[in-house]
Amino acid sequence: MFVPETDLARVADAHARLLDAIDALTDDGVRRPSILPGWTVGHVLTHVARNADSHVRRTEAAVRNEIVDQYAGGYAGRETEIEAGAGRFAAEIVDDVRHSAHAVEAAWRSVPGEAWVGRSRDANGHERALFELPARRWQEVEVHVVDLGVGRSHRDWPEAFVVEWLPRTRERMWPLLPPEASDARFDDPRDELAWLYGRLRRDDLPDPPAWG
Repeated sequence: MFVPETDLARVADAHARLLDAIDALTDDGVRRPSILPGWTVGHVLTHVARNADSHVRRTEAAVRNEIVDQYAGGYAGRETEIEAGAGRFAAEIVDDVRHSAHAVEAAWRSVPGEAWVGRSRDANGHERALFELPARRWQEVEVHVVDLGVGRSHRDWPEAFVVEWLPRTRERMWPLLPPEASDARFDDPRDELAWLYGRLRRDDLPDPPAWG
């Protein structure tokens, strides 16, 4: 039975690097703007924590052979939870991120091998196998640590992350880009991936559709 051991290890590593990056955040630090329009650092971190909770929720349901929505109340419910948590003190937010990260790692480590083929539903309604979720959590953490502006940039992404996600993101995003995007040139593949995620802007590059 397939168990996504490699992705589970990658998530644990990404969590450790995220927690190291935010460990010294102050109350002023969580209230300053992130690189995402309209979101503070507190918004981003609260989203990361609630995303972890959503994976626990989906995992527990899949083990019961049930399918649940990723977020109670859909996108609106997700936004309500983010807004409710974004204004907390730094220590509370960082503790939330830490505990939720450890909780999802523990949930995945407790999944019986045969349950990894169970079905789960994304916030947009798309269904996928449970074994796909660790890779998606890995992506979530790697991208959002860049959004925080805490000294981690897309150039810090592990090579394995770029090797795994650049081809998949190209396949999804390139058909949606204008024709002039074909002239884009990149010195580092991390730059291309950051651009496709909307995290790198240059005068010679068109803006890609929103990633999410």
